[in-house]
Amino acid sequence: MDNVLVVVGHPDLGASRVSAAIVAALEHTSVTLHPLASAITPTGFDLAAEQRLLCAHERVVLLFPLYWYSCPALLKRWIDEVFTPGFAYARGGDKLKDKEFLIVTSVGAPASGYRAGGFNRYTLDELLRPLQQTVAYVKGRYLPPLPVFESVFIAGEALEQAAAQIAQRIVSAHESPDQAYENLLLKAEQASIALLQ
Repeated sequence: MDNVLVVVGHPDLGASRVSAAIVAALEHTSVTLHPLASAITPTGFDLAAEQRLLCAHERVVLLFPLYWYSCPALLKRWIDEVFTPGFAYARGGDKLKDKEFLIVTSVGAPASGYRAGGFNRYTLDELLRPLQQTVAYVKGRYLPPLPVFESVFIAGEALEQAAAQIAQRIVSAHESPDQAYENLLLKAEQASIALLQ
């Protein structure tokens, strides 16, 4: 997919393993990489520049490590400053409407810890609800997130493979959950018709 903006929310990419590996895997693609740590100034973000960047892309990827069951403060500040009334919501605020939003996050624990009865008690989808609601509020399309679990343990070739797979999924077309359900119904209908013949 063309017109992909990857908003890198890691506050210190030089100290990162997983986010840095994903960024490295994306460097030879057509995506626009936008590290927020490089874009922020002592007074905040350049609002006009950030909003132009968002307007120029069809898919916005939020890449970040999960910090205390949320995004890093840097990414939250970017959302707070850039998703303004008249731009992202309220009267005239339709600039993010129908844009795809994809969350790519690294998580230290295994996937089994993120479920009812797991040691983190909630699924990753449940913990990401504030971001999902933010996307809904600005009338964007929320795509199913791409987590990298056990990020504190993954290394070497396994890390490179995971980063390459994530990079591939970032630039590929995504089927929305609604489209997937409709396709499933269509296949079931076609199968039942074939049985009747």
